[in-house]
Amino acid sequence: MASPVEIRAFMDLSSVFSSRNWPNPKTVDVAGQVSGAQLLELLALPAEMVEVIFVNGKAFTPENAMVCEGDRVALAPPGVPGPYRVLLGFKKMG
Repeated sequence: MASPVEIRAFMDLSSVFSSRNWPNPKTVDVAGQVSGAQLLELLALPAEMVEVIFVNGKAFTPENAMVCEGDRVALAPPGVPGPYRVLLGFKKMG
């Protein structure tokens, strides 16, 4: 049985959610575990639109992210300004 994952979109990605008439945050049902790439495919978001996937507050590249039932996820596009990259943990991505 699938459980919801809460997904928030930031910067340019929030306008994509808006243009698709999606709420922000959006909930998506996930059964078990999906990779970051699978999540982006489920959302029909091209990989080049997302630089970082935060899973429960920890930053990952889309290739390294794993999302499980009940997780809280945030998507950040390329172009996040320098100081925020450090503060948000981009430098220590898994």
